[in-house]
Amino acid sequence: MKLYTYFRSSAAYRVRIALNLKSLDADYEFVHLVRGGGEHRRPAYTALNPQAALPTLVLDDGEALTQSLAIVEYLDEAHPQPALLPGDPVSRAKVRAIAAAIACDIHPLNNLRVLQYLKNQLGHDQPAVDVWYRHWVETGFGAVEQMIGDDGFCFGGAVTLADVCLVPQVFNARRFAVDMAPYPRIAAVEQNCAAIEAFAKAHPSAQDDCE
Repeated sequence: MKLYTYFRSSAAYRVRIALNLKSLDADYEFVHLVRGGGEHRRPAYTALNPQAALPTLVLDDGEALTQSLAIVEYLDEAHPQPALLPGDPVSRAKVRAIAAAIACDIHPLNNLRVLQYLKNQLGHDQPAVDVWYRHWVETGFGAVEQMIGDDGFCFGGAVTLADVCLVPQVFNARRFAVDMAPYPRIAAVEQNCAAIEAFAKAHPSAQDDCE
């Protein structure tokens, strides 16, 4: 397999975590989102991913998968252990709800292309963009803090798809100086996951393209 990734892409970060949790090997192809106007916009990459977004996972047979949640669920179905979704339908729905609150509600509003549009097309300065970023993270984290449990992980006392989504979002929140004090449950999840090798190996600082 080949994973097209960028060290600070939270969506690619999710897939790196999932691959590590599943003990799956993948060659990393680094796609810089800023250098040269954005390598993800080059025709060779958009031929694989028409959205010009990261990540893309190319399977051994050449099939290209896009969208991080779809990729992680594919990995969970193709390689069931360790499971990232609980066995019963209600629990699966709750885990997916937490994951969606992060990946579908918080992250899209703070994606690089949105922040660039705020600056370049709408003329907002960096302090205003930072206020935008923190507002949507804080709004989302306020809800997620109530959705997760007190047992150190997002759901059920074990790593799930929800943790795979939350940890990269916390990394980005800290980059933009979001005050994490109001979110002790989220902070506990981050701390517990940081002690797991699969998360540590996926961290942006551990990537060869971390510049």
